[in-house]
Formats: sequence, C-alpha cells, structure tokens
Amino acid sequence: MVAEYSSSTPAGISSSNPIKTVVVLVQENRSFDHMLGWMKSLNLEIDGVTGSESNPISTSDGQNNSITSRVFFRDGSAYVDPDPGHSIQAIYEQVFGEPWTEASAAKNLAPTMEGFVQNAERTQKGLAETVMNGLRPEAVPVYRELVSEFAVCDRWFASVPASTQPNRLYVHSATSHGLSGNDTKQLIEGLPQKTIFDSLDESGFCFGIYYQYPPTTLFYR
Repeated sequence: MVAEYSSSTPAGISSSNPIKTVVVLVQENRSFDHMLGWMKSLNLEIDGVTGSESNPISTSDGQNNSITSRVFFRDGSAYVDPDPGHSIQAIYEQVFGEPWTEASAAKNLAPTMEGFVQNAERTQKGLAETVMNGLRPEAVPVYRELVSEFAVCDRWFASVPASTQPNRLYVHSATSHGLSGNDTKQLIEGLPQKTIFDSLDESGFCFGIYYQYPPTTLFYR
C-alpha cells in the first residue's frame, strides 16, 4: 500500500518548505538482513551481513557453540514458502531463544537473537535453510540500484514484534490499540484510534491511499 501526502499548503499558512510530496510505501514483513543485508558487499558502511552470522539448531543443546551445531547465514534466498513464524509467540522464541510460555515471559530474559533456526525447525523441518538466507544484490536489482543512489536506513524495528496488521496499524495511527495479532473479528469490528489521515484532513492537507489489497485503513471505525 502507498500513502501519498500532498504538497498543498492549507489556506492562511505560508510555507517555503522544498518538500512537496511524501510517499510512504508499505510492504510485507521482511528483515533488513533478508532484503538488504548482503548490500554490505556494495557498501561497507552498511551494517549488513558477512556470512559469519549463525544460530544454533537447538538453544537447549550444550553443544550449540560448535560449528557443526549451528546454521550460518547465506546468500541463496529466493521465493520464501512457507513463511517463517511471525506470531508474537514465534518471534518471542526467535529473539529470546526459548519457546514462549507465561513462565518464560516472567523471566525478563535478555534478547540473544539465537532462536530463529530452532523456531523455524519447529514450524517445518528444513525451514531453517530458508530463514538463514538473504538476497544477493543481483537478485533484487531495483533495490541494488536504490542502495547505490540513495541513503539506506540499516536499523529496522517492528512497532510490535508480531504479525502484519498490528504493525500496519502503527504506520497509520502510531498504535495497534493493544492488538498483537491478525485478529479477524477485532479488525472487522474496527479500531477506534485517530489516524494520521484524520490529522491531515483537520489541518487542511490532502492525501491519497493506493493499494493492491484491501487496505489497513478499512480497519478503523
């Protein structure tokens, strides 16, 4: 989905700002390392990947620091199917290295980022190979050219470490109103918070929303 905020200045407000239009392109959940990590090979200043990154097959295995018990990050990614787990419970295991339980959540664990392979293998045998792979620059030529010509933000953070819709709600309204998953019933009923589009309209600015699939903006009351 693309949201375009127009250059029109509200009546009575003078502006010499050279920025006329802001376009926000929202795509599906991806990690920086998966999409752009290997762009470090084009520009060493990008905080990407080198191939030395790895995850243990099992975080509970006492041998998880040996080379043979770890899966290393590679550059052979292509079409990803099935999706790796991206529920809030799956991401908890990926980040903290152990499956989510109420008891685990109460421990206030430090994030180790060591649970991606373990969670992938729990989801589907062999999925770790998909998870521990990124796209070579030549596999995504449009991104390669953009990286070569424009600034790259190499710190990506999810507003909610969870599924798609809560994060898209944050894009439009800076909150998911407590939603931590793709709760169909709650989404259909609608979320009550004010959106950036409400604020733009109140301030006299115009905007447009372009989408390929029913947009998240339909999920507001």
